[in-house]
Amino acid sequence: MKYEIVKTSGRAKSAHMETVHGSIETPVFMNVGTVAAIKGGVSTDDLHTIGTQVELSNTYHLHVRTGDTLIKKFGGLHKFMKWDRPILTDSGGFQVFSLAGTGRKIKEEGVYFSSHIDGRKIFMGPEESMQIQSNLGSTIAMAFDECPPALADRDYILPSVERTTRWLERCKKEMARLNSLPDTVNKEQLLFGINQGGVIDDIRVQHADIISKMDLDGYAVGGLAVGETHEQMYHILDVVVPHLPKNKPTYLMGVGTPANIIEAVDRGIDFFDCVYPSRNGRHGHVYTHKGKMNLFNQKYELDERPIEEGCKCPVCAGSKRADGTYTGGYSRAYIRHLMKAKEMLGMRMCVLHNLYFYNHLTEEIRDAIRNDNWDSWKNEALDKLGTYDRGEE
Repeated sequence: MKYEIVKTSGRAKSAHMETVHGSIETPVFMNVGTVAAIKGGVSTDDLHTIGTQVELSNTYHLHVRTGDTLIKKFGGLHKFMKWDRPILTDSGGFQVFSLAGTGRKIKEEGVYFSSHIDGRKIFMGPEESMQIQSNLGSTIAMAFDECPPALADRDYILPSVERTTRWLERCKKEMARLNSLPDTVNKEQLLFGINQGGVIDDIRVQHADIISKMDLDGYAVGGLAVGETHEQMYHILDVVVPHLPKNKPTYLMGVGTPANIIEAVDRGIDFFDCVYPSRNGRHGHVYTHKGKMNLFNQKYELDERPIEEGCKCPVCAGSKRADGTYTGGYSRAYIRHLMKAKEMLGMRMCVLHNLYFYNHLTEEIRDAIRNDNWDSWKNEALDKLGTYDRGEE
């Protein structure tokens, strides 16, 4: 791996990263394809069209359904889903703790729980998570961690974080072993560690200092956007990010709104993922630079405009002709009709537009940082995006 910071502006950074599966320009939004597919009928060809750099899939979900050993027989996740760019797989830790229910038992060796699909008993620990991710052959693997509730008290958080540190040491050791085996799909698989600690400053900082000494390929801030306020999340980033290595990728897991992303970039984060664009799109909620729109609203019934005028996504701009110009896009009225009629095409259009919007937003962020225009661009964008938390344009 090569990670080189191209430009900084205050704490904001834009970097160029080389991996075995291609390059990544940061800040980057990773498009979430939980089970090796974006919900909403979006193909890997579509991901190329809308400017996706990194696809994210889920270790737990692929393990319990279809199975990582089967995917390994196809040569790994890249060949299985026909995606030739970087893939990040999360460790399954969050899903183990969010989906396992009351039957979950946390031990030093790992976690015992029941599948949310068929109820079968499953054990997953650091070694098992690394083995699954090795079978998938992703570009970046995430360390197996415990994701405690953000607002849990100190007596719960501290031993949880200490166990996560011990698990990280085991993950690093197991990944080194797996990458040395002759039948490993991706012998250059990278490992990102995860900082935890809820919203307790000193635990977060102490954990960041400890894992920073482990010389990992990248560092994530986990356990946020799970119950705390936006202000609490920004505060934790202010406190923690300065204690993570400056010359390594920084990843804020599961975040967030466009405004969240801009605020986090301003605090030194350069990797993001979130289900908002696809989940909201499937319900007719679409993003623009002027606010979030609910296409089910009657005021769009006769609206001939595209979702966002000037947008170059396949839905707003239409297809690209051989001469480089674009055909006309689809109207808000037509997409509203499709959603009201429960036609899959409407859902697909909304998801495509939203993912393009997020991908293009991070492209705009990169340009602003690299062109020494970050502060003015940020302030103007946040002023426009304020409507996201208050309703529609």
